[in-house]
Order: sequence, then C-alpha cells, then structure tokens
Amino acid sequence: MNRLLERLAPFAFGVLALGLWQGSVWALAVPAYVVPGPIAIFNAYLSDYAILNPALLSTLTVTITALLAATLLGVFLAVAMAASALFRAAIQPWAVILQVTPVVAIAPLIIIWVNQPFVALVVCATIVAFFPILSNTAAGLAATPPELLDLFRLNGATRWQTLFLLRLPSALPNFLTGLRISGTLALVGAVVAEFVAGSGGFASGLAYRIIEASYRLEIPRMFAALVLLGVSGIVIYAALGFLEHFLLRKRNAA
Repeated sequence: MNRLLERLAPFAFGVLALGLWQGSVWALAVPAYVVPGPIAIFNAYLSDYAILNPALLSTLTVTITALLAATLLGVFLAVAMAASALFRAAIQPWAVILQVTPVVAIAPLIIIWVNQPFVALVVCATIVAFFPILSNTAAGLAATPPELLDLFRLNGATRWQTLFLLRLPSALPNFLTGLRISGTLALVGAVVAEFVAGSGGFASGLAYRIIEASYRLEIPRMFAALVLLGVSGIVIYAALGFLEHFLLRKRNAA
C-alpha cells in the first residue's frame, strides 16, 4: 500500500500544482501573454500541434543521435584510459576542460566550422553528454575487485581478456548510471545548440519554436513547447532507468 502511494504521490502533487496554477490565473485575472494557465497551454498545443510535433521530432532526433555518439565516444575513451595510464594522463584533463566549457560559448564556432546544421547540433549535444559516460565508465573499470583480477591472472588471462570478460561487465552499473545522466544532458545540449542555431536563422527544433513564440508574444505556445521538452526529458530519463533496471536484473539473475 505504501509503495502504491509513493508511486501515485508525484501524479497527485502534479494535479494539485496544476489546479493551484489554473485557479490563481483565474482568481488574479492574469493575462495569457503574462502567465498562461494550463488550459490555455493545452489549447495552444491543440492549435499548433502540427508545428510543435515535427519540431519535437527534430529535437529528439538530435538528442538520440548525440546520445549514441556520446556513448561510443565515452566508452571508447574510458577503455583506452583503463588500458593505458599514459593515455589517461593525456586525455583526462582535456576531457574535464571540454566539460566545464559552456557549450553556448562554443556552439556558434561549431556551427560555423561544421557548416552542416544537423551535424553541428549533434556535435554540440555530444560535447555536453559524453562526460558522465566517460567518467562513470572509467570509475567502474577502475573499481574491478582486486581478487577477481588476481584470479584472472592466475588462470593466464590476457590483458584484453581481462578487460572484456571482467572489467567491462563489472563496470556495467557505473556505465548505466552515466548513460541515464547523459540522456537528459543530450536533450539540454540539443536545446542549447538549437537556440544558437535558431538565432542564426536555422529553423528546426522546439528551441527555435520557443524563440519564434517569444518574438511574437505567443506565450501559451511557448509554454506548450516548454512542456513538451519537460515531458521528453522525463520520458528519456524513465526509459533509460527502465533499461538500467532490466539489464542489472538480468545480470544478477545470471
């Protein structure tokens, strides 16, 4: 019973918050161009879904592509760092520098250099998303139980056999944690890149629709786009959480 209540609590809180929001808008007679209520936002989505849905699909395409690229890049670098201390010493500081550099500051340069809008957006989102996968996978590879490493050595396992048969499977929980974080960061990176590209005239994605709505003072439509982004982030996080639960449960069962 308590578990059921815990699952229902977020939905109950959301319904309560939406009700208070709508009630406040009605009671205070707040104009929709200042703060629209949930009903106005929903009506705006119904009016413009033919525009917002393709824009959402464009943003999600960039997000998923960037997440795949970040996964490949992060795992490759983590394995290379685990295999070579010299490579780790050479790469790790630059990875940290790239992570702490605001993508909004380098996105215009990337868009100019790449000169392919979709590829440029993917590159920007990948830069934002790859570091959690890199750091978590590298931490998982470094945390392999020493007794298991000794067991593999005693049985004559090669360096690569130890890496692929022991260290990578042991790092799976850490990798999945990083993947879950990177999923939402890829969406953030895609939106930031689309804001920069949209300011330059590249019309694609929900971020551009938000900019367009703000210029036209179509605030309910802007909120509708924001809600779509928020829901997308929740769905991505939940889907990756389900993947994590499924893979770890299957691994523990084996």
